[in-house]
Amino acid sequence: MDTESTYSGYSYYSGRSRGSHKHGERSRDRHKSRSKDSRSEKSVTINAPPAEPLLGEQSARGEEVQDDNWGETTTAVTGTSEHSLSQEDIVRITKDMEASVGLDCRRYAGLVVSAALGLLVLLTPVAFLALPHALWRPQDCHTACQGLLISLAFKLLVLLLAVWALFLRPLRARMPRIFVFRALLMVLVLLVVVSYWLFYGVRILQSQDENYQGIVQYAVSLVDALLFIHYLAIVLLELRHLQVIYSVRVTRSTDGETHHYSMGQLSIQRAAVVILENYYRDFPVHNPALLTVAKSRATKHMVGLKVYNVDGPPNNTTPSQSRAMIAAAARRRDSSHNELYYEEADHERRVRKRRARLVVAVEEAFTHIKRMQEEEQKKTPGEVMDPREAAQAIFPSMARALQKYLRTTRQQHCHTMESIQQHLAFCITNNMTPKAFLESYLTPGPTLQYGRERWLARHWTLVSEDAVTSGLKDGSVFLLKCIDFSLVVTATKIPFIKLSEEFIDPKSHKFVLRLQSETSV
Repeated sequence: MDTESTYSGYSYYSGRSRGSHKHGERSRDRHKSRSKDSRSEKSVTINAPPAEPLLGEQSARGEEVQDDNWGETTTAVTGTSEHSLSQEDIVRITKDMEASVGLDCRRYAGLVVSAALGLLVLLTPVAFLALPHALWRPQDCHTACQGLLISLAFKLLVLLLAVWALFLRPLRARMPRIFVFRALLMVLVLLVVVSYWLFYGVRILQSQDENYQGIVQYAVSLVDALLFIHYLAIVLLELRHLQVIYSVRVTRSTDGETHHYSMGQLSIQRAAVVILENYYRDFPVHNPALLTVAKSRATKHMVGLKVYNVDGPPNNTTPSQSRAMIAAAARRRDSSHNELYYEEADHERRVRKRRARLVVAVEEAFTHIKRMQEEEQKKTPGEVMDPREAAQAIFPSMARALQKYLRTTRQQHCHTMESIQQHLAFCITNNMTPKAFLESYLTPGPTLQYGRERWLARHWTLVSEDAVTSGLKDGSVFLLKCIDFSLVVTATKIPFIKLSEEFIDPKSHKFVLRLQSETSV
């Protein structure tokens, strides 16, 4: 594993003399402390050897990327197994697999039902026209009948395009419950088609009606009814929620980042989908490494507090002792604001220092690539570098400064060496400035700006006291939970606005100059 290490006493003492026991104990303690820090945040190391291209040779790709501080961070992993599963973990994994299988089955069942209903709708008018010729011989189709056939053909084409534009779109999300309006429209379409088939079977097939023009007119009326149902679908699915009714407040539970959105009359699950789409675009990326700093600062005040019970048995903490520890921690916390102030000031100073070094290193690297481009124009075409090779050539000169800046700002888990080089090649290809290249690293952007692995496979859970198919109401509260954090959503209805009119006569705008006896000359 990347964030944990296992130590074995036998592997520790093998290859070391007993005379160096104390030195080994100190190095192992220092290594344990670094291993504990690495559990709270994943580090991405950017290694930039100045003499070799980072991704140019095939042999270099197979080698491990070595950290600059390899002597302090290298861990010897022994044969002890790190993977262990309890019975609760197995049960949870089994339930997750069953839930995912159930969601997939429900999704494909909905697709099959929708496809079958769509084929039934499109083939029913054609069947109405073909069955009389197959079962008996109706009358010939004259000019009026042929005009109705042309009208029917174009209406079917319009209906096919309308269904494709409204319903045959890629799914944006997988919701926990059915879409009520869509289900009602499907039931309405099924009732209309079944009713037409019953009337067709009783009045036309049994009597073998020879009036083919009437049969064509009957099929045209079915297509007209389906077109009107499609208009109703547009109103219910696309137009009903456009009128703004609610102001929705979305707050991230970990850092309190808040945004407000305007919404119409939507169900809770559809509102959750809209909120998540806006979240990936508007909210800055969630950085758990910044939260561990505050947690470590809070737990540091409890270190060193120990309460002894002389009269009672050992290892027995009473409520009075717990209250004494809390009171002592509160007294220490009251005097720790100076420590927090100096820590934040020192951190800001280091960030400014790393940022200045990074800006200088990137600007110098970009000047090198500009100079290389001017020189390469005079050389043979075989020696000209493409943007990928140019990015690999100048990346080592800025890699160390960028690595230190990302570590200082705790963004190292958001950027990999491959993504940085791809972004650098993109900037070189489009002739972008060093400031444009650094904007992605100096200013944290939204989640979509980073790799797809940070948002593509994220699973969200909707927690609501009301039914998720019910509409939003004033004061509705629900949660959108994922593994690391949750989004708290509160809906507030926009108040009814009353406007009154007041007329002002333009002739009333007249003024008098008031002079005082004691005025400055």
